[in-house]
Amino acid sequence: MGTNQNVLGLVFASIHDEAIFDLTKNRTMGSVPFGGRYRLIDFPLSNFVNSGISQVGVITKSNYGSLLDHVGSGREWDLARKKGGLHLLPPYSHTSSTVYHGKLDALGNIWSFVEHSPAEYVILTDCNVVTNIDYRPAVEAHIEAGADITAIYAKGYYDQATEASVTIFGIGGDGFVNDVMINPPMTGSCNLGLDMYIMSKDFLRRIVKESMSRNRYSLRKDILLDRNANYRILAYEHKSYYSKIDSLASYFAANLDLLDSEKRAALFAKNAPIFTKTKDNAPVHFGLESHIKNSLIADGCIIEGKVENCVLFRSVKVGKGSVIRDSIITQAGTIGERCSIRNVITDKNVVIADERQLTGSAGYPLFIGKGAQI
Repeated sequence: MGTNQNVLGLVFASIHDEAIFDLTKNRTMGSVPFGGRYRLIDFPLSNFVNSGISQVGVITKSNYGSLLDHVGSGREWDLARKKGGLHLLPPYSHTSSTVYHGKLDALGNIWSFVEHSPAEYVILTDCNVVTNIDYRPAVEAHIEAGADITAIYAKGYYDQATEASVTIFGIGGDGFVNDVMINPPMTGSCNLGLDMYIMSKDFLRRIVKESMSRNRYSLRKDILLDRNANYRILAYEHKSYYSKIDSLASYFAANLDLLDSEKRAALFAKNAPIFTKTKDNAPVHFGLESHIKNSLIADGCIIEGKVENCVLFRSVKVGKGSVIRDSIITQAGTIGERCSIRNVITDKNVVIADERQLTGSAGYPLFIGKGAQI
């Protein structure tokens, strides 16, 4: 796989933190645990690497300690390089110590990094869309169409009652965007923006500099919504599986989606692997009375009870006589004996004592915060 020095990848690790506040109180969106052994930032980083992009900047905001620990030098993503490689970019603006307001403000803060990159094109992406995408054909389409911005979208169902924040595109017969709506009062199938954009560095420089001088911060509102008539915005459809995480319920559903083998195969494609930080844990230990059905179980787990339709992260312990269904137990959770647990999400290091009964619902999973003892 050749590298593409012509494209710079930028990941916004902390946009949408407020959407799943329970999980982002102590960490950024990018380091939210997902799918047994991954974190959300693994998906954009792997997509860039698999698309031959070896120059990546990660724009942080606050609580980024766990992100730094996870990403490290970028070795797992083959991004530990002398040229290009992975760069963690601080959240503060160049004029003051205040954290940025929106994407354009963040880009203004780190502009010298972008300017020094030899890349001609820039791809911006967030961390809350879990998908496997090859950016190469999208970049080709962008160049061929002579677009100012290429917005990557997918056909999906939008329900105003449950979605936190969404950009919807109207697309003309020529494939260009002719209408942009943010959180419109409607429900139904539509063209959902995946918050991934391709632009030339020159064009991005222009809108960032102009926006800074006019106190405009938001790429979505100030550029896409207010000025879409001034720019040629190409719509590029992503047709493969994706899930967008913008609430605790969608986080819950996206994890349980992995129990569907077709969706799992689409996300973890053999020719485009999703990389993550490797940890050396012991293999899973199944007790004599354990019973596992349709679940993903990471290494280091010790299972003595019954587990159905669950995602268990590394080093989870399940005691004898306990039954866990439709739940996500993240790293190092300990569940005592004879417990009954259903539709629950536990954050790291949660300890549940013997004979506890905990139940949420699919739409409103019960969330138990980091380190809690119940």
